[in-house]
Amino acid sequence: MACKSNKPRGLLLAISGPSGVGKTTITRELERRLDGVFSVSATTRPRAPGEVDGRDYHFLTERQFEDMVDRGAFLEHAQVYSKHRYGTPREPVERHLAQGRLVLLDIDVQGAILVRQTMSEALMCFILPPNDEELLLRLRQRGRESEAAIRRRFDEAKHEIELGMRSGVYDAQIVNDDLPQAIDEVCRLVQQRRATEKS
Repeated sequence: MACKSNKPRGLLLAISGPSGVGKTTITRELERRLDGVFSVSATTRPRAPGEVDGRDYHFLTERQFEDMVDRGAFLEHAQVYSKHRYGTPREPVERHLAQGRLVLLDIDVQGAILVRQTMSEALMCFILPPNDEELLLRLRQRGRESEAAIRRRFDEAKHEIELGMRSGVYDAQIVNDDLPQAIDEVCRLVQQRRATEKS
């Protein structure tokens, strides 16, 4: 199904889901298809090989991050797995929304809960794997980590799914067993929300 944008009013779309579920692929395709703007997160974690500051993340020192927290410059922020901090800078999101753009966030459940509290009009989607076996397979196919690390990520993913399902913040849960279909489904939700806000 063709899915195009016709310059409607701004909308914040937050997409969550466990590692390996395909949410980044979905988010990037929606960005292209709907002329959206991807919100680049800030983090205190070290830059990985090939990552570009300002494109993949805004890489900050602990002091820079804390300064942004003190100034209220984050829409949401959290400490992930007790090591590194992540946050969504507020100013670019609000600027793009004011310009009528679709702004896409790829955030975890903890971040989505905070975004729901501050921007209740946001459209929130949780992406699910077809089943646990498929999720584990996808994590292995990425070929990035040892089996022990994959198992650890798999356990974290199951916890993220459980937390997402009971959080009550998501407008839709979408099973990604067919990638084009999952993208179309999120696209339809965006169009429906925009049509509702116009009327």
